[in-house]
Amino acid sequence: MLRTNRQGPTVASIRRAIQQGLDRPETPAFTASLASRKAPVVPDLFEQANVNFTDKKWVWVPHDKDGYVAGYVVKEETDDMVVVHLMSGRDIKVNLNETEKVNPPKFEKVEDMADLGYLNEASVVHNLKQRYASNMIYTYSGLFLVAVNPYYDLQIYGPEYVAGYRNKKRSEVPPHIFAIADAAFHDMLHSKENQSILITGESGAGKTENTKKVIQYLTAIAGDHKPVSGAAAGVSGSSLEQQVLSANPILESFGNAQTIRNNNSSRFGKFIRIEFNFAGQIAGANIEWYLLEKPRVTNQSKQERNYHIFYQFIKGADKSVRDKLLIDKGADGYNFTRKCRQTIQGVDDRAEFDTLVRAMNATGFRTDEQVDLFRIIAAILHLGNMQFQATRNDEAVLGEQVAAEKLCHVLGIQLAEFTRALLRPSIKAGRDWVTQSRTLQQVEFSVEALARSMYERMFGALVSRINTAMGRPDGKSTFIGVLDIAGFEILETNSFEQLCINYTNERLQQFFNRTMFVLEQEEYKREGIEWNFIDFGMDLQPTIDLIDRTKPIGIMSCLDEECVMPRATDKTFTEKLHGLWANRSDKYEVPRFAMGFIVKHYASHVEYSTEGWLEKNKDPLNENVTRLLGNSSEPFVAQLYADYADAEGGTDPSAHAGGAGRSRVATTLKRGAFRTVGQRHKDQLNLLMAQLNSTQPHFVRCILPNADKRAGIIDTPLVLDQLRCNGVLEGIRITRQGFPNRVPFPEFRQRYEILAPNVVPRQVFVDSKQAASMLLDALRMDRAKYRLGHTKVFFRAG
Repeated sequence: MLRTNRQGPTVASIRRAIQQGLDRPETPAFTASLASRKAPVVPDLFEQANVNFTDKKWVWVPHDKDGYVAGYVVKEETDDMVVVHLMSGRDIKVNLNETEKVNPPKFEKVEDMADLGYLNEASVVHNLKQRYASNMIYTYSGLFLVAVNPYYDLQIYGPEYVAGYRNKKRSEVPPHIFAIADAAFHDMLHSKENQSILITGESGAGKTENTKKVIQYLTAIAGDHKPVSGAAAGVSGSSLEQQVLSANPILESFGNAQTIRNNNSSRFGKFIRIEFNFAGQIAGANIEWYLLEKPRVTNQSKQERNYHIFYQFIKGADKSVRDKLLIDKGADGYNFTRKCRQTIQGVDDRAEFDTLVRAMNATGFRTDEQVDLFRIIAAILHLGNMQFQATRNDEAVLGEQVAAEKLCHVLGIQLAEFTRALLRPSIKAGRDWVTQSRTLQQVEFSVEALARSMYERMFGALVSRINTAMGRPDGKSTFIGVLDIAGFEILETNSFEQLCINYTNERLQQFFNRTMFVLEQEEYKREGIEWNFIDFGMDLQPTIDLIDRTKPIGIMSCLDEECVMPRATDKTFTEKLHGLWANRSDKYEVPRFAMGFIVKHYASHVEYSTEGWLEKNKDPLNENVTRLLGNSSEPFVAQLYADYADAEGGTDPSAHAGGAGRSRVATTLKRGAFRTVGQRHKDQLNLLMAQLNSTQPHFVRCILPNADKRAGIIDTPLVLDQLRCNGVLEGIRITRQGFPNRVPFPEFRQRYEILAPNVVPRQVFVDSKQAASMLLDALRMDRAKYRLGHTKVFFRAG
């Protein structure tokens, strides 16, 4: 039923079209476009050197700027020292053990780097560079699909490509994100198991775009495209597939922003679950979200922007809506948007707002629901424009009241109550309530914390509303989950947020290692090869324990403990950590000067600064203000802070602040049951890992080619760093521990029989396995360096 007889383009035409995609200025008919374009000609390594490969001993030599440079040995000296003639033309003396072997020409631009004869860092990055220069941005590396951002609008995702990849095996078509999506879909149909596609990478590497392509492909091949009936259709009558696709522009407006490396960077992680019925048709969808970057709401660098929605709303909303919400200035008139970039080259915020409104209409958002979301955006803008002054007693007082009056009008609260709650809040001391004056710094901190809280809660309500639109009560059988989450981060200053992100990636890398371990075991078992495997997932366990254990107490638990101590500071937390872990774990180091600590992650050593960690982990809110919001005359505002409306008890506010509202499992707690940011993140991550462990995973690693957003340029050291950080080289390391180089018996015989031409008798039949064994014996190969399987020869690395 699901297998279509529709004839797509041939594999050869797909391969040519992908290679020529960068030259395609428009979207002509598929076959006509092939005739009109020429593929770029990229000479291989040996053509560039004008040297026959077999005449020389080729090696890769490490290089600071270029990562590795190829050359050939011209002289061998004592103590493993050799003189290498580099491609650049100069000779250099190096230790042979510091070099890597170069693959023969037949491996140039190989589609799966696991097939490389010599599997090493240099060969991997060289293969990616050669393919990228030939417009081939997708390459396999064993379990991974590696995707290098082209910084071009490649025309390789249209209906013709969907048809070309549909029902094709991975080996039948060139590497592509569609091939991963199709494999997940058919694995789900065949095994009736849930699937996951994990897409990770740095900001600007292309995670969000590849996530969108996966969803595009699945909706194209598995949708019935019938209009939705009943309440789920909202006002539009859109099909479920249209609603799933329409979620993207909504999430991008509210969850994406311009960063230094990316004009449309997703500032939160998401797990999009596409649900299918027994017939393999899309039956619903659900979005879980993680690690929304809250500080961006109030603080941005000069080269970046706040979330897109602020600029889109200011420029694109109808005047009637802006008047209703008292927005009468441009982006340069509000403190939370004026201190950074206000435009993106080539992007029309007014047009983007129109796209957002159409997407919200298609997803079933009513007009009043849309205005409610914009109400929070307007309130945050007004909140940022409030002015305060300090008295002689260092008490904060409100300056001019216009912004505060606008804020209270928009939020549906009383000005006098709001200013009193903000400047002189009541706190409980034992059984009594006492009024406490606030300093200017405390009030400014409270204002920013409130703005961040309002945005996060609004974002959670937005995702919950999208889930309601895409949810279906019955008919669901299995799902494909797409995880789009920030990759490992090493910044100039690494703080609490980076630890959360890197801890997440440590857990995800462990998940990959164990998945690879299981698949390698299965391959060896199929081939009848005996080898005691190491569980490489355990390699990462000491670092994970250092971060999240409770006994002995790890970094997160230590931070939580200090957050409830009355006189704890960032300094006491840091000193306590040093006392617990310094010289007791080889994954923990004490920096020489700065206040902080160093963690040895799988990707790299990262130094974390602990300044401000207690406040970030507590994420405190002025409960006098939030109680006002919980009793607002505006229903949506009151709903966002409903957990604060009851002064005596209710649900824990942190359950809403750190989650996706109703799309999350929220724990009901009495007021005073304190939940830190770290605790919430660990809970969310445990739920995510439990979900991933119940699926059959597929892995996509996105690569940022350069920091300048320029097409066609590979910054080799930058790419190598990412290959280390996102686990591609870790996967290669695991493979190299066993027998990574595998050659089928017939190919081995054909390739190497010339080295021992008289060993295999020609007068009688000799099967290819026996012939391979005879050749290996004749060539005096060390038996410890190879194994004979049922269909292949397995060799150790090198």
